[in-house]
Amino acid sequence: MAPTRDSNVVKLAVEMRAMDSKPVPFLGEFSLQDPLAAFIEELCVHWKVEHPENFALQYTEPSVYYVTEKNRSKIKDGTVLHLVFSAGKTAEDILQKLRKTPEERKDALEKLVRMSSDPTFANEFIGKQGMNFLITCLETAKQESPLLPLILSSFLELMDHGIMSWDKLEQTFIERVAMYINSPSTIDVRTLNSSLTILENIVLNSQRKYTIVEKQVTIAKLLNHISSNKKGEIHQAVLALVNALIQKSEPQKKRYWSASLTSRQHRTIIYNNIVLMHNESTSSVSDLAHQLYVLEQLLLNQYEERMNTSMDVNDQDATEKIKELRKIAFESDGEVPSGITPRRPEYKKEYKKLGFKNDINPAQDFKDTPPGMLALDNMIYFARNHSDHYAKLVLENCYRADSHECPFGRASIELTKLLCEILKIGDVPTEQGQNYHPMFFSHDCMFEELFSICIVLLNKTWKEMKATTEDFSKVVSVVKEQIKRSIFKQPSTLDEFRKEINNLTYAGIAEIWRQERLNNEEQEMQAPPIKELRRALEPDILELIQQHRLRFLVEGTRFKIARGVRAKDKFRYCRLSPNHKFLHYDDCDEKSVPSLDELGKKISIADIKSVVTGKECPHMKEKAVKKNPVNLAFSVLLDSTGIGETTSVDFVAPDERTYNYWVDGLNALHRQTMPSPQTIADLEILLNMEIKLRLLDAEGVTIPSSPPPIPPPPPNYSFCYQLP
Repeated sequence: MAPTRDSNVVKLAVEMRAMDSKPVPFLGEFSLQDPLAAFIEELCVHWKVEHPENFALQYTEPSVYYVTEKNRSKIKDGTVLHLVFSAGKTAEDILQKLRKTPEERKDALEKLVRMSSDPTFANEFIGKQGMNFLITCLETAKQESPLLPLILSSFLELMDHGIMSWDKLEQTFIERVAMYINSPSTIDVRTLNSSLTILENIVLNSQRKYTIVEKQVTIAKLLNHISSNKKGEIHQAVLALVNALIQKSEPQKKRYWSASLTSRQHRTIIYNNIVLMHNESTSSVSDLAHQLYVLEQLLLNQYEERMNTSMDVNDQDATEKIKELRKIAFESDGEVPSGITPRRPEYKKEYKKLGFKNDINPAQDFKDTPPGMLALDNMIYFARNHSDHYAKLVLENCYRADSHECPFGRASIELTKLLCEILKIGDVPTEQGQNYHPMFFSHDCMFEELFSICIVLLNKTWKEMKATTEDFSKVVSVVKEQIKRSIFKQPSTLDEFRKEINNLTYAGIAEIWRQERLNNEEQEMQAPPIKELRRALEPDILELIQQHRLRFLVEGTRFKIARGVRAKDKFRYCRLSPNHKFLHYDDCDEKSVPSLDELGKKISIADIKSVVTGKECPHMKEKAVKKNPVNLAFSVLLDSTGIGETTSVDFVAPDERTYNYWVDGLNALHRQTMPSPQTIADLEILLNMEIKLRLLDAEGVTIPSSPPPIPPPPPNYSFCYQLP
């Protein structure tokens, strides 16, 4: 038997990469319990190299990092390592080269970019005051210097480890980086990208330095890089900096940023160069989509304050807006002739026609938050900017019966609340979010325009549903579905959204819901527990179907006798006896329903040899009856005991249903499977109905695909509790 191998010992290979020469790789074993320094010293002895303290091990994959005491557990059997100069010596060498000729500086910076992602190297480099020297190099470098992109990239990589705080950066450094962004001349893409990312990190990670960045950059200069540069990574970096500035700014400044970004000049730059083109970007589409999502959410959140503001009875501006809604809807623009006293308007009646709950004081309708005052803002925007649609909507409801009016005021408040919910106004942007709405950037007042489209839709859906005031919540649920499904299709403009949502009628939503319900039921029926339940219920359901068929045979049926050469059209009535032992039959006329005693002929069920259908029936083989419906014919074959002859009683059913019931019933009498398609259909209907009834108590509960595991048995079975 082979000896047991120590699990702490791994087999690996080490290649010498510190020297110009490439000796034969070391193939051997390494104990994970031994110190790394001892193993490095062993390797140096193996290759006859001095000063083992200047060397270190480095992983080759998946990440090229130094091997340390903390990450040494990643060494497995078959691992290939490199023996390289230690992080401390490498950092010292780079710093020395940075003080020499431009050519050596460039080589050192290229190596610094590669090494900066390693946390071990970053600690050594920053510990040797390398960051201060790098900042000095940045401040003295010329804007056109080829070293500038390398300096900025290295700086970003080193700061990413969190070893040095962003608060320690001086104002001169921040102003220097901002100068690259504000420069009117063409600048290297790598320099611009790194500069934007550095300022973004300063804004997000240093509250004290945020004001410096805010003073150095403007929306116009940032968006200029979007319109003048087609690189997706630049677009992403610009949006990331803009989002950071909005997130960290004070409320007043935040409103200024938002107003500036939603202005037509700036919004059009984002819409034309990013929203419509980002799918063709060479950078990561998901990163760009995330920044657009964050920007949209931040701009939408500017409505949060109004959404959570309740109506103040002393707010004169809000009171005037309510009065203006009434005037636009009911008062004409014509002047009153002199000498005629205008009638006193019936404000209460008009406010009621506008659909306010409180027709005496409509301001009370805006007390609830959300949507608060945002609903009133939307209503007055719609009335002022879409006065024709507003007047038409109000007048249409004036001519309807009171119970069928679509209350504009109540509907507007509920719709505003619904839009806030769908657009998630007030939510903090998530780090993984990527779903944004392209149409949001296509209009200066997107939220208000969206409301204007949807309030017209709500009135249209109200008419389609022939709704009353009691159906208000049902109409809102349909409108919610229409809005969500239309937005999900990602329309690029509000016109596209309007077209999509108008095509999605109430009938279309009802059909979609019906189809989804059927699909959900079908999926539920395929679950293993449901299949098992079906198998358990099937015998009882088949027994029920069989009893139905036999009761049908007991009631009896009038059959038409097949038309032959010597016989005229006649009818035959047949019944099954209540004890299910005999078939009674006899000729009859077209209208009679003879009783069991009036049927003079009978067949014992025990004498029935078999039941045949279609072309197998004896009366269907004769040429004279070839015009008879073969698919409705069946025959009972009899075995005449003692004579040795087989005779038959032939039937032609009046319709397919009767044919199926009789064939099923006759087979059931002989304990055979009922063969008709009607049996399969009835079985499916009754099974589904029974399962749905049994699952009523499990409404809303997800049925698992597999049963939960059976818990282990208890340690003992002493469950009896004895009172003291």
